[in-house]
Amino acid sequence: MIGRLIDGRYRVRSRIARGGMATVYLATDQRLERRVAVKVMHPHLAEEGGFTERFIQEARSAARLAHPNVVNVFDQGQDGESAYLVMEYLPGITLRDLLKEYGSLTAEQTIDITEAVLAGLAAAHKSGIVHRDLKPENVLLADDGRIKIGDFGLARAASANTATGAALLGTIAYLSPELVTRGTADTRSDIYAVGIMMYEMLAGVQPFVGDQPMQIAYQHAHDEVPSPSAANPAVPAELDELVLWATAREPDDRPADATTMLDQVRDAERVLRASGPIDATTAHKTVVMPAATSRFRKQPTAETQILGRRTPPPASMPPAESAVAAGLPESTAALATASAKKRRRGWVIAAIIVALALVAGGTGWYFGVGPGAHVTIPDSLAGLTPAAATTKLQELGLEVDPKRGSTTSPTIAKDLVAETTPKLGSSIVKGSTVTLLISTGPKAIPFTLTQGMSEDEARAKIKAGTWKLAPDLPRRFNPTVPKGTVLDVLAADGTTSLLNPLAKTYPERSELTLVLSAGPLPDVAGKSFQDAVSALDAVNVTGIAGKSAYSDSVPENSVIGYETDAAAIVPGGTVKLVTSDGPAPVEVPDVVGMTWANAKAALDAAGLRYDYDHDADKVPTLVTVKSTNPDAGQQVHRGDIIKVRFTV
Repeated sequence: MIGRLIDGRYRVRSRIARGGMATVYLATDQRLERRVAVKVMHPHLAEEGGFTERFIQEARSAARLAHPNVVNVFDQGQDGESAYLVMEYLPGITLRDLLKEYGSLTAEQTIDITEAVLAGLAAAHKSGIVHRDLKPENVLLADDGRIKIGDFGLARAASANTATGAALLGTIAYLSPELVTRGTADTRSDIYAVGIMMYEMLAGVQPFVGDQPMQIAYQHAHDEVPSPSAANPAVPAELDELVLWATAREPDDRPADATTMLDQVRDAERVLRASGPIDATTAHKTVVMPAATSRFRKQPTAETQILGRRTPPPASMPPAESAVAAGLPESTAALATASAKKRRRGWVIAAIIVALALVAGGTGWYFGVGPGAHVTIPDSLAGLTPAAATTKLQELGLEVDPKRGSTTSPTIAKDLVAETTPKLGSSIVKGSTVTLLISTGPKAIPFTLTQGMSEDEARAKIKAGTWKLAPDLPRRFNPTVPKGTVLDVLAADGTTSLLNPLAKTYPERSELTLVLSAGPLPDVAGKSFQDAVSALDAVNVTGIAGKSAYSDSVPENSVIGYETDAAAIVPGGTVKLVTSDGPAPVEVPDVVGMTWANAKAALDAAGLRYDYDHDADKVPTLVTVKSTNPDAGQQVHRGDIIKVRFTV
């Protein structure tokens, strides 16, 4: 980028700083002939719309502000694939640079910087903007004494609860508890960050430290910020109270916005000045010069590191002497100037860094592409054929053992690569030998469930067998297995085990469906239709009218039984009931002219009874039938009586 002309207007002179999202360059505006800072978004982020939108949002947020303590944006545009912002150039240092140089600041220097930060932040809050990423890296101390806040890349319009999105944004060391626990931010979240910066300026260290970012985030969410005076006894009580007020864990217990806190800081300053020198310094206040607003940062946006602080002077030393002993200049502007001078003497350090870089480069070559290079066994080998996996490993410069091992796998099909030795994902030296472990399929686990077992006992055995239990537990009627106990267990393919004596095992981690007994199905034969419906309602089955049929044993309009197979009836279902039409109709056989013996046999075969006008025992065998009533061919029901008359 050095020497390049951006958008036909801005000539890049040198690089100032590089962050996770963009790089800041010193450039010359050839149209207005002035030095500016140009922030260019990294090209690889241009393809992601979220980063470009945040970049544009930064320009819009800063452009809405016009305050001497907020860095100004002059221009925003697109040059090829690179989005850029043009800002005022502020030669100087950041508050982070200052803290690195001096460890901690005096009470008056802390008040000076805090007032400037709160003044700029108040303008943002009045414009409806929440900064969301306040930290020492974003507080700029110009060589001429101006103090400005920048980096509105994470700013959002302020509402009752401004969401941060899918992940926490901002630096962990300055995140408010509500951002950590709920992912929401408002003006009070900015106040919390100001309170943490005040603590760091007064104490020389951050209030919460940890080896991992989540340890620090946990402390912000669950612990109270201690008083700065606990780390630095020289801190006045008024500043202790301000820090504790700003860093209260509950947002409602903090100042509502930057204006409210700014008023309290100024009140505390008046009280401290009225009682004498604030602390070891008696310097004048830092002069804040009006200027256009923009954004500029000197340090990357990565998480702030916990740095060591200078050894504090003895607590017994008078304030004036302690400032001299600490080697601190008397004003914030003087601090910034002194720090800038030290930075100009960094060429020797730069030469040392170059030499170290050459050594590191040689080491990097050896372990990167040289004999000591490491490669990672890719996880993508799982599920490949042995031949395909061998080819991939050889392309990485690894040897493959021709003798393959085997292992069970609940997820990898049989005869495919399931694992390797060393394990998948391991980093090993090039040229090492890798052994492929081929899947033999899921491990078969003995099955021990039985019919009549309680549901709780069955669940425990399924869990112990590493199987998964299907979420739905169907119930079926069964006349012999008690209600609520295990009736059957089905595999994923629907096959049964309890009813199949050959199914003695199930594959590990496969899904099993537990079928529970609903008890016996009600016997509705011979009941009235309404009584049968009521009996089915009691077991959560809906009975409806189905077809009808003749029955010699079931009275007409009563229920004969179920239209469907009883095994298919389940709780919550509907079943059709078969009702009786009474006995089936028959025709009166024609027995006229028959001998009584033959006529009697014909009537018996038709299921009819008979009555005659002679004593049955005295009717001659060869007597013939004269007539019947009803006559032959008429429809009657089984069991009806036919009157028979004989010839005399």
